[in-house]
Amino acid sequence: MPGFEIGLSMRRGLTFATGLVECLCFAGAVFGWASLVFVLKTEGYFSDLCVNTTGVNGTQVLDCSGQDERFSLVFTIASFMNNFLTLTSGFLFDRFGTTVARLFGICLYSTGTMMVAFSSSAMSNLLFPALTLLAVGGIMFLITNIQVGNLFGSHRSTIITIYNGAFDSSSALFFIIKLLHEVGVSLRSAFLFLTACSTIHVFRTFFLMPRRFIPYPLPDHYTYGITCGKSTALSSKVAENGDTQSEKEKLHKPLDKDAPAKQEKSFRECLLSRFFVLHLLWLSVMQLRHYLFIGTLNPMLEGLTDGEPSLVSKYINAFAITQLCGVLCAPWNGLILDRHKGKPRALGESEQEADLRATVLSLFLTALQCVFFSVCATIPYLPLQYLTFILQVLNRSFLFGGNAAFISVAFPSRHFGKLYGLVMALSAVFTILQYPCVSLVKGPLGGDPLYLNVALTLLSLLAFIHPLSVYLHCRASGGKSALVVSPNICVEPHSCWEKLTGSSFVNTGPIILPVESLGGEEEAVEAPQVTPPCGQRFTPALPLPFLSLPGGDSHPSSQADVVRIPALPTYVGESRLRV
Repeated sequence: MPGFEIGLSMRRGLTFATGLVECLCFAGAVFGWASLVFVLKTEGYFSDLCVNTTGVNGTQVLDCSGQDERFSLVFTIASFMNNFLTLTSGFLFDRFGTTVARLFGICLYSTGTMMVAFSSSAMSNLLFPALTLLAVGGIMFLITNIQVGNLFGSHRSTIITIYNGAFDSSSALFFIIKLLHEVGVSLRSAFLFLTACSTIHVFRTFFLMPRRFIPYPLPDHYTYGITCGKSTALSSKVAENGDTQSEKEKLHKPLDKDAPAKQEKSFRECLLSRFFVLHLLWLSVMQLRHYLFIGTLNPMLEGLTDGEPSLVSKYINAFAITQLCGVLCAPWNGLILDRHKGKPRALGESEQEADLRATVLSLFLTALQCVFFSVCATIPYLPLQYLTFILQVLNRSFLFGGNAAFISVAFPSRHFGKLYGLVMALSAVFTILQYPCVSLVKGPLGGDPLYLNVALTLLSLLAFIHPLSVYLHCRASGGKSALVVSPNICVEPHSCWEKLTGSSFVNTGPIILPVESLGGEEEAVEAPQVTPPCGQRFTPALPLPFLSLPGGDSHPSSQADVVRIPALPTYVGESRLRV
């Protein structure tokens, strides 16, 4: 079906491209707050909080610290709700699927843009619900797009990190609105245009996204979205947990019906695991650092430039431009996470263990970047802030892309929405600290953030605990892996037999048997309990069963025997059974 395959490839490519545009242009717009604040100040939002004060030399000075604090509060609440309500969004996504979750997110986002469009300096408080709705609707776009990585197999983590990088870069949307405002485009016109773009999101929801979920691994000929006419693909059945099982997949079962199936962790087990707790700590300390930096960027630059508006605008523009690079930085993290794909795995190592091992470097580099970024932000030297902006966007793209990728690797996919939402919600509770931190700087610290920045830099060192824990886990599990014969590697049968039994095997050539030759029959014979030389990697708890060819001898010394390890699946279908 060449035409059908081409159609599937085109649809998947279009899904990826439009998802990238959606994340890049809409999803994370709220994090461009620093650019929007500049516009809102010129429009007079919260200007009633500016008061005249007497300066040192007796001159009247306009003190707008109250206005800055109110803008900071708007962002604090929006960023908190962005994370905290991700829990609700994740449960909604896992329970009702993609279509319902996306339509809900589109409604929230459109309501938020409408509220900003019809707000004014007299109704400045509309910014509180408006920015919150924009944040929650935007994160729903991201959650539903992350699954698109499942369409691309070996590039799954790369796609996930690209989308998260695009989410970061979408903060440049408010920078574009700022530039348009400077050439005469009103704030209302810009946000009404964003509202009209919701029709594009609705179209994509029905035609380029699944009704429920995109499974992983992806079944052959998997299709999704509304299509014209009947699909020639195999029909798929989507289970309640979001997994898809085609009729063809039902053949891929262990021949040993008594072999225990691998049990996935329950949601509660995932929640109480060491990985989840340390990952939450890893995310929380770095996220707090980023949110405090964004929320206090305007007053920080005003302090470093002595309140020169043109210079502040110049640095705000530079910061906004660097945010565009988030989508360019994110694939680097994806390549780190996917670097092992297509390479042979260590003996006995599962795909999940290999994926988990690949996350160690990503987690470590993310923590290291955060320390460098925090150190640069601490030094009160204006030109150095260009480097701070670069490190901030690099670290932010690694942080949120790595967060989603780690959860998708370390935990069962059917819990992804709930776990992703919960980790974001709990980290949001931690980020509430940013508002008292701002008050601390403006009060007891007399406007000098140096001591706070030093404390945050020291706090960010806690992020190194997580990659160390994952590394130690991978090293420990490497010595406990069971002996697994990969279906993609042809192993010398005498070598395999010696590893299993400690005795020699007479055949010296590889045995490659088409599955069809087994005739669908199997015969188990008793084999003695053994402790092979590689017992530390494989210790059989039960007598080893064997499969015999029709009419063949099933004695262990026979050259026609095929060794099958208990409780592991026999690969059936177009593949060959290899020993």
